[in-house]
Amino acid sequence: MANIVITGANRGIGLALAQQLAARGDRITAICRDSSDELEQVCDQIITGIDVTDEASLAGLATVLTEMLDGSVDVLINNAGVFHNESLTQWDADSVRQQFEVNSLAPIALTVQLKPLLSQGSKVINITSRMGSISDNTSGQYYGYRASKAALNAMSKSLALDLHAEGIAVAVLHPGFVQTRMVGFNGDVTPEQSAEGLIARIDGLTLENTGSFWHASGDLLPW
Repeated sequence: MANIVITGANRGIGLALAQQLAARGDRITAICRDSSDELEQVCDQIITGIDVTDEASLAGLATVLTEMLDGSVDVLINNAGVFHNESLTQWDADSVRQQFEVNSLAPIALTVQLKPLLSQGSKVINITSRMGSISDNTSGQYYGYRASKAALNAMSKSLALDLHAEGIAVAVLHPGFVQTRMVGFNGDVTPEQSAEGLIARIDGLTLENTGSFWHASGDLLPW
């Protein structure tokens, strides 16, 4: 049984991850702004009212988790994110800034706060998007989302290198085009299908492949 912490777990991909991981016997701690009935059925602990962009909130969260989890996190899944579209004709700098705060900075800031709870064998999973791949961009637009996920990828690579000596592995995982509220329930796969692939990638993460950018399907993605 592993201690697993998931942000943005009240719906979509985060909820599906919590459900499947709990079903196999892992101990789930969910972090979200608001809970949901589905989440409460599967989680051991739910911490609500958390703003992942607020450093003070994250610091307090670290203290609470230390007490809840006996000082140990086996897998941290930074899943919380936001998605907007900016184009040259509909530019919104505030929207871009918000996406950087939530998608890029928050996962690293939370990892820093929870680092005392991570030890040899722990894993950090940052849920990214293939839209953060510069070489894969063939359609333009989505300036804030693309850039924020590219920044997350770059920082996650540094995180993997910095934590390697401590035996902590890091991966950035693309869940696929998932049918969630964030994309208007369009998509190619269900949250349940995506979560199944993501869990396989998490289970397969080691210090030998740390710092990799994977599709949930198992394909390595280009930076």
